[in-house]
Amino acid sequence: MHIFYTPDLTSDNYNLSEEESKHCVKVLRLQKGDEVQLVDGKGGFYSAVIDDPHPKRTSLKIIKVQQEYGKRNHKLHIAVAPTKNIERIGWFLEKATEIGIDEITPLICERSERKDLKTDRLNKVITSAVKQSIKAYHPKLNEPVRFKDFIGSVSSAQKYIAHCIDGEKFPLKDMIELNSDYLVMIGPEGDFSPSEVKEALEANFLPIALGTSRLRTETAALEACFEINFLNR
Repeated sequence: MHIFYTPDLTSDNYNLSEEESKHCVKVLRLQKGDEVQLVDGKGGFYSAVIDDPHPKRTSLKIIKVQQEYGKRNHKLHIAVAPTKNIERIGWFLEKATEIGIDEITPLICERSERKDLKTDRLNKVITSAVKQSIKAYHPKLNEPVRFKDFIGSVSSAQKYIAHCIDGEKFPLKDMIELNSDYLVMIGPEGDFSPSEVKEALEANFLPIALGTSRLRTETAALEACFEINFLNR
């Protein structure tokens, strides 16, 4: 199955981008009449046949459409502090996309090791994972935002913060209500500061634990992603 990402698809005829056309013709060596699949990132899954296998503008004819393909019964937003090593946050985005996630916000905290992020490159990682895992929904990657600006701007039904500071915390599996809208905040390697945790709790975030092991930032974020998807399966 050959899948192409076509976010601007609006009709029964479509031309692949130059990058996707080159991959289709030069790499995959597909020919006129071959069938391919398309995803638009908004829930549309399409079957199409190649009409003109041009290396710069391959034209396709849509033959079948499925809407809300693979739609999940919940929404998941993870706000996570970017890691110093960009490859580690790329790994998280790839695996979270494969498992199931709707939105990711890079969170700039007091103890963040990285204060900026090139989202264009990371969006390509997400797109590749969308195609590899046959997802019709493309997760939204937001621009980095500071903790203080983020904390007061969110309105998810269920809001959680995972931190390592001593105090009462609850296993995530015991806290979630199924089929809902979730937001989980994951801090940097040095954890959220006490003032950030206090501010989150005052904003009605619930403190959670993700097991008994001390996890890296990207591992903790993926653990939260897995748990919520597993419990909503």
